[in-house]
Amino acid sequence: MARESLKARERKRERLVAKYAKKRAELKAAGDYEALDKLPRNASPVRLHNRCKLTGRPKGYMRKFGINRVTFREMASAGKIPGVTKSSW
Repeated sequence: MARESLKARERKRERLVAKYAKKRAELKAAGDYEALDKLPRNASPVRLHNRCKLTGRPKGYMRKFGINRVTFREMASAGKIPGVTKSSW
C-alpha cells in the first residue's frame, strides 16, 4: 500500500488540474505561452499519474476499473465486481 502522502499529493494534483483546465485551454487557444508558463506546474494534466483508488499502487493500473491488478483479482475472486467472473473452460 502506498504512503498516504503520495496519495494526498496525487489528489492535490487532480484538484489543481481541474481548477486550471478552463484557463489552460483558453491560453493555449490564444497561443499565450508566456502566461501558460506562469501557471503552477502541477496544473498540467501530463503530471498526473494513475493510481489505484483503494491502495494507491502506481503500477498495474486498470483504467476501466480504476484499481490495480492485484486488488482487481482479489475483488473479482470475492465477487465484489459486478459482471466479472473467473473464466473456466
